[in-house]
Amino acid sequence: MRPHLPLNALRAFESSARHLSFTRAAQELNVTQAAVSQQVRSLEERLGCTLFRRLPRGLGITDEGQALLPVLSDAFNRIETVLKQFDGGHFHEVLTVGVVGTFAVAWLIPRLKLFRDTHPFVELRLLTHNNLVDLAAEGLDFAIRFGEGNWPGTQNARLFDAPLAVLCAPEIAKRLLTPADLAKETLLRSYRADEWQNWFAAAGLEPRTLNGPVFDSSRLMVEAAVQGAGVALAPPRMFERELQTGVLVRVFDTEVLTGSYWLTWLRSREMSPAMQLFVAWILAEAERDEPGDEPGDGPDDGSDGGSTHALTPTAR
Repeated sequence: MRPHLPLNALRAFESSARHLSFTRAAQELNVTQAAVSQQVRSLEERLGCTLFRRLPRGLGITDEGQALLPVLSDAFNRIETVLKQFDGGHFHEVLTVGVVGTFAVAWLIPRLKLFRDTHPFVELRLLTHNNLVDLAAEGLDFAIRFGEGNWPGTQNARLFDAPLAVLCAPEIAKRLLTPADLAKETLLRSYRADEWQNWFAAAGLEPRTLNGPVFDSSRLMVEAAVQGAGVALAPPRMFERELQTGVLVRVFDTEVLTGSYWLTWLRSREMSPAMQLFVAWILAEAERDEPGDEPGDGPDDGSDGGSTHALTPTAR
């Protein structure tokens, strides 16, 4: 069995290999050049091979040194990254969450301060996506998505439903007295082609051919509706601010449910403490988020607003 290799010698080699200089490595490590040279020589003796070619001007790294360098550089970088997460005697864990932009702007961002206040040692990093996401390839701990919750290889916990309704600018709303009047308007579409047809069926209308522009984001689509470009079919729950200010109007009571918002993560992923905290927090917030509540408000009956089944992620 190979004897344990001293950390200082490994560090001396890694720094010298990056700089191709004992002198520069010594400056970086705040030791003498002789100390670095001795540490490297000791490491070579323990390994039984030469790691550097000593040249008149600097160093040349051998094949054996080339094989060792990337492994050590990666290990030291990972150690440094973890050590930076310690502050004031606490470990700060980073969570990377991919989230659809509509949900991020309307629901998650208004609650970020609440999460930060209750979990100050968890650092959230938010990345937006348009519902097309690869958790493993993008290095995500979680993704928040819209759909039916049946994505392969993931655990999926439903946050809440998001029924779609007809939304438009006030000037267009004045022309829409019955659902049939939509035939005279430009209908803005998402990339899910069946949404309008499902709404027509719920409203008792025959299917019709659509030719309005297609958007990959509900937020972009509704912004186009606000500016009078057409009529959108989108979840009012995600556009309460626009509805309250009057720049957007909901017309007709008919709505159709085509999906829900879900928190998802890899089924093969072992949950860290911070991941467990985030799951419990966001599911509790989603459950207590009733219409008219402010972000973070709990129920007024003295309970915690939670239930066992709501706080247990559902595997699909």
